[in-house]
Amino acid sequence: MQTSRWRCLVMAALLSSALLGLGASQGLALQVGDQAPDFRLPATTVQAITLADFVGKKPVVVFFYIYAFGNA
Repeated sequence: MQTSRWRCLVMAALLSSALLGLGASQGLALQVGDQAPDFRLPATTVQAITLADFVGKKPVVVFFYIYAFGNA
């Protein structure tokens, strides 16, 4: 059970970083309701991870705020 949660957390972090990277480009900007483009990222294991691996599964959104645990 812990492995599954850890894997979901890692996948959510990878997905969010990939989407942030895509959002930085004006040519690949997504609008509300658009389907996310498929991508391939290296995993900590031997295989790679793609967005297509998660089609039909429940979405997870992870939000990081840099100053949440700081003194600022």
